[in-house]
Amino acid sequence: MSASALRLEVAHSVLYVHDVDRMVGFYTDVLGFEVTDRGPIGPNEIVFLSQTANHHHQVAFITGRPAPEKSNNTHHTAYRSAGTLDDLKALLGRLQADEGVSGIMPLTHGNAWSVYFQDPEHNGVEIFIDTPWHVKQPQGKPLDLTKSNEEIIAATQEAFATEPEFGDLRRFYDGRAEHLAARAAD
Repeated sequence: MSASALRLEVAHSVLYVHDVDRMVGFYTDVLGFEVTDRGPIGPNEIVFLSQTANHHHQVAFITGRPAPEKSNNTHHTAYRSAGTLDDLKALLGRLQADEGVSGIMPLTHGNAWSVYFQDPEHNGVEIFIDTPWHVKQPQGKPLDLTKSNEEIIAATQEAFATEPEFGDLRRFYDGRAEHLAARAAD
């Protein structure tokens, strides 16, 4: 199999953690993950967490991090949600109520409504939902989640409608699928 025929998708991130119980508590209580397994791995412990039926784990924690300092290896891990703007607003409220969370920054990329933050051990996290549009990236503008859903949708469309490649997100994904199918046929 050639490298071009091997199709990959990001399945999970594994993070070194300092306080595994605090991290498990945050990811389960605030973000809604469930522990699927845990156990020893050499002198450390590993904990697997997921929100989906088709991934044993989407994130895992390995103990052994000497201190919960900002990581310089990974900028952030992103999680797509099939949720709504109301779900994203509720998440923002939970994040704001958790004193271990820092750097909360709601943004729109035109193609996504996102909330970026650092978890209790300063790992970058993005939770996002798709907008109805595709927009050439990179893009990023402040997102005011205190507005009504209708205002957010209208403001996003107005802010990005003149950007290159602005269009229907489904059409963009369909085009990507056709491109990948043609590439696989070669």
